[in-house]
Amino acid sequence: MLLGYVYKLRPKQVQVVKMDNWLDMLRANYNWSLADRIDTYQQRFNRGEYCDLKTKSVAIPLTCCVSNYGASGEPWRDNGKRRSAGEIQITALPELKKVRPWYKDIDSTVLQQNIKRLDKAFENFFVGRGFPKFKNRSTMRSFTLTTGLKLDRNKIYLPKLGWMRFYNSRNIPEGFKIKSVTVRKKADGYYVSIRIEDTSVPTFPVKTNSEINTVVGLDMGLGKLIYCSDGSVIDNPRFGTNKKTKRLQRIRQRCVSRKKKRSGNRRKAQQKLSIFQHRIATKRESYQWQVAKKIVKKADAIAVEDLNIFGMMKRCKPKYDQTKGRFLPNGQSAKRALSRSIADASWYALISKIEYMASLSGKVVLKINPRHTSQTCSACGHVDADSRDGEKFICTNCGHVDDANLQAARNIKVKAVNQYGLILKQIRKVRQDLSKPKQLSLFETPNPESTGSKRRQHHAQSSKRGVPGNLGTQLDLFFQDNNDGTIVEVVNLLTYSEESVK
Repeated sequence: MLLGYVYKLRPKQVQVVKMDNWLDMLRANYNWSLADRIDTYQQRFNRGEYCDLKTKSVAIPLTCCVSNYGASGEPWRDNGKRRSAGEIQITALPELKKVRPWYKDIDSTVLQQNIKRLDKAFENFFVGRGFPKFKNRSTMRSFTLTTGLKLDRNKIYLPKLGWMRFYNSRNIPEGFKIKSVTVRKKADGYYVSIRIEDTSVPTFPVKTNSEINTVVGLDMGLGKLIYCSDGSVIDNPRFGTNKKTKRLQRIRQRCVSRKKKRSGNRRKAQQKLSIFQHRIATKRESYQWQVAKKIVKKADAIAVEDLNIFGMMKRCKPKYDQTKGRFLPNGQSAKRALSRSIADASWYALISKIEYMASLSGKVVLKINPRHTSQTCSACGHVDADSRDGEKFICTNCGHVDDANLQAARNIKVKAVNQYGLILKQIRKVRQDLSKPKQLSLFETPNPESTGSKRRQHHAQSSKRGVPGNLGTQLDLFFQDNNDGTIVEVVNLLTYSEESVK
């Protein structure tokens, strides 16, 4: 079993300076390795064998996959197979330390993981996730260590950094061994992510389709964060797009833009803005973990839409008028607010947390095609875009009226059942508010007080109505309350007294 625990570090000032220097050197090494691979590709496949006048490097495609005076190294293994570009650059690290001695301060595993990080970026590119980009100070903020790690209560030992304290928010289970440690720099300090493994503990079981008895459908929204098929909804706090947060962020962003570039005051203002945004992200992440834990408890399987969130947040295509020679309005200014709301809701991160919590509980997350989920009537199955009017759903075929988002959640559940061939179990709920009747003895006479359930007696609130001298009922002008509880008309009393006087 593999687990990951995150803690906040408490390094000394010397260790903070050292880690900052590591990040600067790792960024330079990453960018140099990426540039070397780009130059190699240009020389081998686009330009052929030639000599670069600037670097005076010669490409030899038959013997080397990286240009001369670049990432040197042996291109062939002992078994005769060719090495990859990443393996050649890893074997060139000792020569890098000879030429640049300050790289000796970095642990060798950190440099190797830095090259593997570039390999992972190229693997993502071949899958279709975009070409690797050069790193800057805002994008290169972590490094990984794999060997020489020790842990002692609230202290961790990192090679060439020494012992370092951290806030031990939760204890690591016994029997787990440290596989790797990733140190990450954030706005409010350094954090450590410890990856632990225990081979004796089996992984969490996952239920098969035949074992799934209950399913809950989820429809992601913006007014409410999640609409469930059982009729419940989860609020959207809007941590980053509420009125107060947008005002504070606008003020702090204005403070940054008004400072002189590359000045100390601008760096301080940027630090305040970064801490403010980090707090928003921390609140959002904490709330999403609570929501994920609450949703996983609802059913054996959770059905969600396979949304193309990147496409939903993509900019509108420009409209160009050939006759007038200018761009026409394309609705991007109106869509900008929608994109910000989607980014603040962070649907992808929420679904990832739901998948993680479901795997820990042995449950399944089912992803379905979102096509026509909000335009289909759950009563008759009629599909029509005109049935939805904002948050209302009125079927044009059968006249069924319902909330549009709850309607979509029910359709998501039905789609998941049909797509995966699930057989759900109907659960009948029985009220438990009435107590069981009392078991009578042999000679006991039954009565409603002994056999029936005791009703809760209503106690009136304490008031001055029960105090002697105050009226229990509101009287009219010509009525009077006697001490014996009777009410006598005042007019009769007055006429009786006049006759007695006469």
